[in-house]
Amino acid sequence: MDLATILGTIMAFGLVIFAMATGPGGVAIFINVPSLVIVFGGTFAVTMVNFPLSEVKSIARVMMITAFNKTGTPSEEIERIVEYANLARKEGLLALESKLQEVDDSFFAKGIQLVIDGFGADTVRDIMELEADWQRQRHGVGKKIMDQMGAFAPAFGMIGTLVGLVQMLQNLSDPSMIGVGMATALLTTLYGAMLSNMVFLPLSGKLEILAGNESLLRDLMIEGIVAIQSGEKPALIKEKLKGFLAPTLREAVEL
Repeated sequence: MDLATILGTIMAFGLVIFAMATGPGGVAIFINVPSLVIVFGGTFAVTMVNFPLSEVKSIARVMMITAFNKTGTPSEEIERIVEYANLARKEGLLALESKLQEVDDSFFAKGIQLVIDGFGADTVRDIMELEADWQRQRHGVGKKIMDQMGAFAPAFGMIGTLVGLVQMLQNLSDPSMIGVGMATALLTTLYGAMLSNMVFLPLSGKLEILAGNESLLRDLMIEGIVAIQSGEKPALIKEKLKGFLAPTLREAVEL
């Protein structure tokens, strides 16, 4: 679970709601159904126009991944790879099959299975790099969806503002309609700005960071698994993989 994402989102909305609640009229004056329909409905509608439906369906999953993502660290992966290398060196590559049930990362498990099946180092590398490239492309689409929704939300806020102003100007003779028109005009801009800057754009930034971290782990796994297949010494594998760590973290990897 990514506590920073969850806590940051809660704090952002909490601060805004606190400011609303402590002002005249309370939170109730900031709730306007037509404004919500324009911003939320419009944003998701044009997102469906901009992206294939299969990608749009993944929006909720992308958000969940960002909030509850759990990946290993490079240090943990190095220790696991060295452990597997020691096992393979002592008992042979087929001994790695007993470890597969412990692996919850499908990418790593696939690489180990390729080694067990006897594929050559070049073949293993090619297959895993292709898989890694596909995963990078998938994450890139998720980030692009968040970026576009971050752009669409304020745009629909502006559209709602124009709708509200037109409604207000059309009914200047009816004082009761002026407030409704002004509420729609101002609140749609507020909703659009909140959605964009408190949800979609922060999620996009977090996705970019997570994708970068995952890409690093994938490259580390590829090098480690290929080294296991090639029969390299565990100590040499560890030293090679330390190159994926920041200098301050290298000493943390047990010798």
